[in-house]
Amino acid sequence: MTTNTQARVALVTGGTAGLGLALTRALAADGWHVITDGRHEGRVKEADFPAGVTAIIGDITDADHRSALVNAVWERGRLDLLVHNASTLGPLPMRPLAEVGIPDLMEVWPTNIGAPLVLTGELLPWLRPQESVIVSISSDAAVNHYETWGLYGASKAALDHVTLTFAAEVGVTAFAVDPGDMRTQMHQDAFPGEDISDRPLPESVVPRLLRLLDRRPASGRYRAEDF
Repeated sequence: MTTNTQARVALVTGGTAGLGLALTRALAADGWHVITDGRHEGRVKEADFPAGVTAIIGDITDADHRSALVNAVWERGRLDLLVHNASTLGPLPMRPLAEVGIPDLMEVWPTNIGAPLVLTGELLPWLRPQESVIVSISSDAAVNHYETWGLYGASKAALDHVTLTFAAEVGVTAFAVDPGDMRTQMHQDAFPGEDISDRPLPESVVPRLLRLLDRRPASGRYRAEDF
């Protein structure tokens, strides 16, 4: 095992696009060593990560890929921040719950709740009570009820619950964070053909997340706009 007692270590899932990419770059610029992942080699290359970023290609729902992420943490010898950012809307176009079947459920839940739950459990040896932080990127759809957003929203509500249960069970500080609407490909996919240029870029949300980490309130659900 190669340890680095100087640089703080973060694992950010889904770090090749949107908020994950913006956060990975910001943490690296602040001196963190960031472990991140993405499903497509092309996106990893396009991200052109700075020094201090370890990018691993793979799908977070794949056990071998999660093992690779855990091994990367093991090699660093510590984990100060775990960010569950990887997410999916599920089958497109998004549909009312009355039209949702079990296969649709299985497209959403392994990524949005199954993988974060299992990965967190696998990383518990490196998550230090009162020191390490878990951040799960949630959505206002987890607490509000929008037509066609039910499947996605239910998965985010479950993610909130699992995140804060880990906090209660193991003493790690944990935040479920609603970042608000952003100008990302995922948001565009949810509104095909619509102009979403009025939404803020994910880079504008990152300073709010960093302020949340700096202030370190009690574990709970928060809105990024409140920071």
